Amino acid sequence: MTATALIGEVVPLRERGRYQGILGAVFGVTTVVGPLLGGYFTDYLTWRWAFWINVPISVVVILVAAAAIPALTAAAKPAIDYAGIVAVGVGAAALTLATSWGGIVYPWGSVTIVGLFSLAAAALGVFAWVENRAREPVLPPRLFRSPVFTVCCVLAFVVGFAMLGAMTFLPTYMQYVDGVSATTSGLRTLPMVVGMLVTSTGSGVVVGRTGRYKIFPVTGTALTAVAFVLMSRMDATTPAVVQSLYLLVLGAGIGLSMQVLVFVVQSTSDFEDLGVATSGVTFFRTIGGAFGAAVFGSLFVNFLRARMGPAMASSGLSAESVSSPEALHRQPLTVAAPVVQAYAESLGQVFLWAATVAAVAFVLALLLREVPLRDIHNSAVDLGDGFGMPSTETPEKLLENAIGRMLRGDPGMRLRSIAMRPDCRLDVAGLWGLLRINRYQQFFGAARITDIGNHLGLPFEVLEPTFSQLVATGYVVRDGDHMSLTPAGSTKSNTCTRCC
Repeated sequence: MTATALIGEVVPLRERGRYQGILGAVFGVTTVVGPLLGGYFTDYLTWRWAFWINVPISVVVILVAAAAIPALTAAAKPAIDYAGIVAVGVGAAALTLATSWGGIVYPWGSVTIVGLFSLAAAALGVFAWVENRAREPVLPPRLFRSPVFTVCCVLAFVVGFAMLGAMTFLPTYMQYVDGVSATTSGLRTLPMVVGMLVTSTGSGVVVGRTGRYKIFPVTGTALTAVAFVLMSRMDATTPAVVQSLYLLVLGAGIGLSMQVLVFVVQSTSDFEDLGVATSGVTFFRTIGGAFGAAVFGSLFVNFLRARMGPAMASSGLSAESVSSPEALHRQPLTVAAPVVQAYAESLGQVFLWAATVAAVAFVLALLLREVPLRDIHNSAVDLGDGFGMPSTETPEKLLENAIGRMLRGDPGMRLRSIAMRPDCRLDVAGLWGLLRINRYQQFFGAARITDIGNHLGLPFEVLEPTFSQLVATGYVVRDGDHMSLTPAGSTKSNTCTRCC
């Protein structure tokens, strides 16, 4: 989470897609390498090493972070939203437990499950109430005024639900149906790693260069749905090569879908919202994965329970004989076949449900609004890109420094050259205001001075003269706090964007 937010603040927009793609590839690789190491520890050492291995890794991460991340002294003491943190934590935990235990440990209508759902609803209601009143909320409600941010969060939740949830059962399938060891099941997921690595990095580079992003989550969710449909048709006779091809398609879909959403949110959020916007979309993806694992786990147990009784009766096996993959595959093939088929069909149904969820993600991806991402938006509009490191200056000082940096940079020089043209009736501040209104109309559907001031942390009186100048020159129509571009203003804004 911290690394993703730092990339958004430190790396220039045109390079940010490549960095986020690399980070997504790392996420994909570790998602598969983790189970691979876990399988090795289980087979050859002890399962406890799956937890102990995190200790030395954490020590290395702490040392690297202490040496590489610049230490900043905050100009003002931050206000931590403890109430929001507790409320969302309780709500998420209660929902996860309810979906994990429902129908397995407790009946869905039991007091425990109903109580957990009620607790989750109450906690999330408190969270919404707190966030509208906190000085520095964990997840500012104003972010959801942007349709891009809203769709990205919902899409991240659904993508995490389908992909991370269903991926949990790949080792189970390979061990019970194919009869391979825990280590081998990890190795067999390497084609998925390759697919993630190539598409995540490649999509990040393309988005960074072209500024176009919608095609990637649309294509990625479609590939994911197709991959899950293909995987739902696998059984004990499916060759390993065919399974690898299916996993390659799945990895390609995941790589195209996941990290691009983070990059899009960062590139369409204001500088001061980079951290919370990044953590917001990542939070939805993580929670989606947790819910997906819980829901698909409940489905799998119920599917298997319905098939296991008849399968064991026809094979004559005892409960001890099917207690583990090793015990099951020590039986003769003809004897174990009904139980293996029960596992294959049950997991196939899980993959088919995952395909349905991925199809929902595909529809949501079609609703994602594409706004061209350009350097001008971050250098001349956000006034925050390219600082090289986070800042703890006051908002007024940050704005002053950013304008100075903008005028020294290449986009700023071109913006100033536009202001110096004989036919231009605006100064640099006026051009900035014009681009700001245009961006708010694209992202939020409307532009209000108070919203712009709130996002920048500046009072109304500081910004009002600039926008009054735009009204006087005929580029903007103003109705109280609301502003919109005139045809002349739209033409001028498009000219500035093309030139910069």
